[in-house]
Amino acid sequence: MSDETPETPVDSPPTQADLDRPWRIWASVIVGGAIAAGAVLGLVLIPAGQRSHSHLSMHSAMSRAMGLSEGSPARVQPISTATAYPVSQVSWDPAVMAILRAGSTTRGAQIAKENCSACHGNNGVSAGNFPSLAGQSPEAVYKQLSDFRSGARVNVQMSPVAQKLSVADLANVAAYFAAASREYSALGSRDLSGDTATVTLAREGDSHRRIPACLACHVNGSGGPIETPVITGQSADYLLRQLNDYAAGTRHNDVYGRMRDVSSKLTPAERDRMARYFEGTL
Repeated sequence: MSDETPETPVDSPPTQADLDRPWRIWASVIVGGAIAAGAVLGLVLIPAGQRSHSHLSMHSAMSRAMGLSEGSPARVQPISTATAYPVSQVSWDPAVMAILRAGSTTRGAQIAKENCSACHGNNGVSAGNFPSLAGQSPEAVYKQLSDFRSGARVNVQMSPVAQKLSVADLANVAAYFAAASREYSALGSRDLSGDTATVTLAREGDSHRRIPACLACHVNGSGGPIETPVITGQSADYLLRQLNDYAAGTRHNDVYGRMRDVSSKLTPAERDRMARYFEGTL
């Protein structure tokens, strides 16, 4: 019998794979947990929260979330009943400007006598609740006639008149009224007076409500959009009707919605005072 004591085996040092194994296990657990949590959130919790809005069963909501059936578990959108309408078809491109330059005041005077003078006056200076056209820029007159012709602006009297005229005749009428009586030009330059709040709105606007000054655009040569009409001296009834129509959205041929935005920010009392201020009777 041997008296030798058996040697204790020496453990081999851990390999890199042995050292990395716990990290791989934890990484797998974390990634798997994130995937499971995302699946529960996207396929169970969110559909469960949204299904009541769409009047769906839980099964239908989950099927849509997983892409197994058509549709979405989001809120049902109402069917729109809005009627589409053109804002304006006028574009101040070289072709349109050439048409305006070719306008004949002689032909325009003939058309105006036959179609316009009954409401807008013999020389374009209205005595009633219709707008005066004399002294307006040709662009201002052409823009409104074109909008009546296209349906962008609607009026039971003006729409049929404009729709029977050719584009060239619109330019002829615009040329005539732009060069007609200068009486309205004198009205347009009259001194206006009123209460401080109204005068401030007209001349300076209201920066807090993002309302620009009326006179920043509605004066010939002001630097505003070229189609902007002069409103000084116009009938208060006509001006108020336009402001109210813009505010209500029933008139909507203002490009970029400028006048709809401004008018809707004015109170009914402010719109009334502005109309009388520009008429010169405030």
